[in-house]
Amino acid sequence: MDKNTFTGMLLMCAVIFGFMWLNQPDEAMLAEQRRIQDSINAAEAIADRTLSEGAVSDTLTSAERAALVTMLRDMAAADSTGTPVIKDEGVTLSLVDGQLTGTVSLQDTTLSYRDIITGKISDPRLNNLAVAAVKRAGNKFLAVGDFAANLVGSEQQITLENDSVIVTFSTHGGMMTGATLKAYSDLHSERLELFGKDDNEMSFTLANNTQRFNTRDFYFTPVRENDSTLTMKLNMTGGASWALRYTLIPGTYMVRMDIVQNGMERVIPTNITTIDFKWHQLMRRHEQGRMFEERNSAIYFKSAGGGVNNLSESGNDDDETRDNVKWIAAKNQFFSTVLIADSVMIGGTFESASLEKGDPHYNGYLKDMTFATAIPYNSAKAKPASFYFFVGPNRYPLLSSYDRFSNGEDLNLTRLISLGWALFRWINTWIIIPVFTWLGKFFTSYGIIILLLTIIIKIVLSPLTFKSYMSQAKMRVLAPDIAAINEKYPGDENAMKRQQETMKLYSLAGASPFGGCAPMLLQMPILIAMFTFFPSSIELRGQSFLWAADLSAPDKIFEWSTNIPIISSFFGNHISLFCLLMTVTNIIYTYLSMQSQQQNSMPGMKWMMYLMPIMFLVFFNNYASGLSYYYFISLLITIMQTYLCRALVKEGDVRATIADNIANPKKENGGCMGRLARMQQEQQAALREQERRSGGKQRRRR
Repeated sequence: MDKNTFTGMLLMCAVIFGFMWLNQPDEAMLAEQRRIQDSINAAEAIADRTLSEGAVSDTLTSAERAALVTMLRDMAAADSTGTPVIKDEGVTLSLVDGQLTGTVSLQDTTLSYRDIITGKISDPRLNNLAVAAVKRAGNKFLAVGDFAANLVGSEQQITLENDSVIVTFSTHGGMMTGATLKAYSDLHSERLELFGKDDNEMSFTLANNTQRFNTRDFYFTPVRENDSTLTMKLNMTGGASWALRYTLIPGTYMVRMDIVQNGMERVIPTNITTIDFKWHQLMRRHEQGRMFEERNSAIYFKSAGGGVNNLSESGNDDDETRDNVKWIAAKNQFFSTVLIADSVMIGGTFESASLEKGDPHYNGYLKDMTFATAIPYNSAKAKPASFYFFVGPNRYPLLSSYDRFSNGEDLNLTRLISLGWALFRWINTWIIIPVFTWLGKFFTSYGIIILLLTIIIKIVLSPLTFKSYMSQAKMRVLAPDIAAINEKYPGDENAMKRQQETMKLYSLAGASPFGGCAPMLLQMPILIAMFTFFPSSIELRGQSFLWAADLSAPDKIFEWSTNIPIISSFFGNHISLFCLLMTVTNIIYTYLSMQSQQQNSMPGMKWMMYLMPIMFLVFFNNYASGLSYYYFISLLITIMQTYLCRALVKEGDVRATIADNIANPKKENGGCMGRLARMQQEQQAALREQERRSGGKQRRRR
């Protein structure tokens, strides 16, 4: 270690120890808190002893009564008549003409403060509990210091409203406690309330060198500045104030939240550089299909300058990050509540728990979610931190447009919509969603839009799939010729020759045994992309078509109450008609495809091919009816294309092609069949060489 490094380490240690010494708690304050807490503990101990020992009743000393008077005069809030009041857990104390008066409510009994201090309570235990309650209330007010005047108040609910959303704020805690979306309804066909007072709790915690102040403990004073702006304010002794200013942005689902303050450096030292933020939400259930909604609900968060992550959408999960966080979201299948920082949030812990049957909240809620972080803070700044709350639908164009609230960083809010892995997400965002949105400008029925979207996809893929279908049709025509080759070269010893002749026939006819796989491979990325698109498309939510009341939910035509173990977890307790139609159509298509297979195909493979549609019935029965409807239409069009290709391929034309290819052989076949033929020729030559060498060795031994 060189001299400069050693000197630097010494200076760092000196700074750290100096900082710790300067910020040590005030001994007088700690001593007073210990004295009052010891007094409370002693009172509670006396109350407990009275049950068995008949101990003497406790009381408040003259010093404690004087401290309460001083506290009420200097720190407590005033009621509507201007009288200083303390209220806490059954204790109500007020200062009238310099005299302390009030009541204490215990065990359905209300006791007078005057009777408590004069020893007129006949029951010693009840008296001691009342004394302990008064001391506890006094200690609580002492613990919050300059914030004490805000411990008492009456709760009010105040709303801001625009064309899209109604947001509610409570004076108790000063935070947003409700959000109602005007354009959407819940599973009870009532206006959708994203969250309410009983299931959403947010709070900031400020701290000085000795005390912590949680905003959920205080009553804020509301100041309505205009129709779209509300300020929730905490007033403190000495003229200091700390407030949350909310502005509902017109025409959006965005609520601006600014921390505004004045003179707070007297209450919170400037060496305190962060405040804590905690958010707890019981996520409400909004959809008929609980299983799928739960699978699409989770905590999402975006690292500042980084990507979007999320907790598991199934089961319980937790996570922690030390990276700066740009936004945090309680994401539901179709709706989200997102807190977006103007700057950053410093790290975070995330917890999510699924609600099990038997939980009192199970029927109305999906998950229990908690998030905690730290916010950069400076008590000397008039506006130390600002945020946006998004409370609205997971609609792709809408979320994409909100990057204008990002302070220069791409928010990637569209990641709240589950659109699959990279390839499938690319297909959805660049092809499916734009076409879907464009069709929505001309048609109001989403059943018609899905039909047209399916036709467009099939038309785009038709040049590629037509060639494959033609090859399948040729395979069907060549089936008798292949059977003749198998009869001409029977047995394992002729396997190579039989395969060569078969490949030669395919090459001459321009057919391929792999032609039937090509359409599926070509359509697979789009099929998977649609699998993720339809259940996440809020445009389908509540949209009816034919017998389906909601294209984003299963179209149940028959239900039962009996729970079938294992099967019910996938299949559910109902039958969906579109899913059933899709399955029948899939079986028909499988039958048509099997007709193009070779006659000696393995029976087990045929059985597996017919089993797949049945498996789809089991797994898709609980999915969005719009998805099953799309697959049903897609399969119908595929069957029509198959029949069209079969009609176009005539046996005489195939025979003529074979004869022409024999008469005019190509110099080199670079296609798939040509490569297979060359591979077989090379393999046969290698076998002949191996046999030749084996024969030579045997002759030498003789």
